[in-house]
Amino acid sequence: MPYVERSGDVFILYLGEKGELDGENTLHPDWIERVGELLDQIEAHDGPAALVTTAIGKYYSTGLDTEWILQNTAELNAYIDSVQALFARILTFPLPTVAALNGHTFGGGAILAAAHDHRLMREDRGYFCLPGISIGASYAPGSIALLAARFAATTIHTALVTGRRYGGVEARECGFVDEVASTEEVLPKAVEHARGLVTTRGRTLGEIKSSLYAEVVAALQTPVTNADAQEAVNDD
Repeated sequence: MPYVERSGDVFILYLGEKGELDGENTLHPDWIERVGELLDQIEAHDGPAALVTTAIGKYYSTGLDTEWILQNTAELNAYIDSVQALFARILTFPLPTVAALNGHTFGGGAILAAAHDHRLMREDRGYFCLPGISIGASYAPGSIALLAARFAATTIHTALVTGRRYGGVEARECGFVDEVASTEEVLPKAVEHARGLVTTRGRTLGEIKSSLYAEVVAALQTPVTNADAQEAVNDD
């Protein structure tokens, strides 16, 4: 399950199991619950602080846990709503947020990364990808709204309608990530960036984000329909 370490005022939230190198860090319900608990703990911390999310190994996150979904179809709508709620929380989190993309960042994992204030990606391996079109499915409306708010219209259009995979350098050129770095430097650079912003945490930061993305948050908080949920499952 996800866990947290600290580097001074920077909280580092690892998306995978400690010591696990090949986990895909899918958004399983238990995973979502655990991340929510860790975010509660981080948000409750007094004083300057920032959040970095990352993982170990070849994956940052590959998105929805389709294996779980296939075994729990009656809970599909509630599951998609919980995923959307997590995206909204990261998007409006009252701490500076940085995603350190250590590897493949696909589907819901890419949307989670998009919700952060700043993104760094490994330059030599790993892809940023929204693969829905490749399997004939779409994304939940709130997720589309988030992507449209965070990236240039023509860029996200191309990514969504082609399912193209973007390596680190290409992802930076397209604006999906802000920086690239070597494998060894992705996390240190993310922590360094976050450390420079720790004094901005607090109510004002959360209010700015909530106002800036009010329409996106409203879309993410709107319960999905059966059709929306099925499309999201097929895609992420």
